[in-house]
Amino acid sequence: MITRVLGKTGLTVSEMGLGCMGMSEFYGQGDDAESVAVIHRALDLGVTFLDTADMYGWGKNEELVGRAIKDRRNQVTLATKFGNMRGPNGEFLGISGTPEYVRSACDASLKRLGVETIDLYYQHRVDPNTPIEDTVGAMKELVAAGKVRFLGLSEAAAATIRRANAVHPITALQTEYSLWTRDPEAEILPTCRELGIGFVSYSPLGRGFLTGKFPSADSLSEDDFRRQHPRFQGENFEKNLGLLERVKDLAAEKGCTPGQLALAWVMAQGEDIVPIPGTKRLKYLEENAAAAQIRLTGDDLRKIDQAAPVGVTAGDRYANMSSVNR
Repeated sequence: MITRVLGKTGLTVSEMGLGCMGMSEFYGQGDDAESVAVIHRALDLGVTFLDTADMYGWGKNEELVGRAIKDRRNQVTLATKFGNMRGPNGEFLGISGTPEYVRSACDASLKRLGVETIDLYYQHRVDPNTPIEDTVGAMKELVAAGKVRFLGLSEAAAATIRRANAVHPITALQTEYSLWTRDPEAEILPTCRELGIGFVSYSPLGRGFLTGKFPSADSLSEDDFRRQHPRFQGENFEKNLGLLERVKDLAAEKGCTPGQLALAWVMAQGEDIVPIPGTKRLKYLEENAAAAQIRLTGDDLRKIDQAAPVGVTAGDRYANMSSVNR
């Protein structure tokens, strides 16, 4: 696994990361022992860019990642996030970017992770009630204090990114980007490139849809939150199967799995883009990591673009889109 540099601030990461969210919540039942084994195997494979957040499992995911990297901290580029507040029973309490919350959230994450410094600290969602200048100003103080090395934003609009970057250099923007979510190409990606900000692609496999492992919405477990996503429901799901079939055909031509083709496509969109596919299973980790070896030709990319053009996917990304791209 080779490396890529996120933005002009100089943060070097593995060209593919590992999203750890599903190990603790959202995608059905997890297994902590296997999750730790997945993280260790990822590091062995050179997938050293680990992504978590304080809201995943309302803190449990950070604790899990912390245990897994305890003896291997120097191998890891560690990213976590703040902003989505949750109560003691997992209930969502809203979004906060107040300076006081930024400071307290960071201290709590450091404690759960068992580290002295977070490599990349994101605002998970933009707080509409707190000026971004105030939020990033507080994040800047964390850098000065040595608690954080680099700053990031997630699901921020282009204008917000510009305002934030004027306060302190933003190293990376994390936003959903894949063959079925190409919206960032219109404005977000060009803004990041203009400002010298790296791009981290979450859900590069379309929340697993592009792997072809879910022939129907009913194949998701009852506690899988994808059942709430419009793209996984009813008519939308059936329409999106058409996109999947085209991806499968192209993957067969290339001699890889559809998921590997989807990851290779994201990585081929620019050296400033790093996908962070999530998994809690060893076999899927190894399958994903192998996608880094796939090289797509110009002809391959043209065929993929025809099969999965911008706007081809049926349904919104979330049931409630109010907290993204703002």
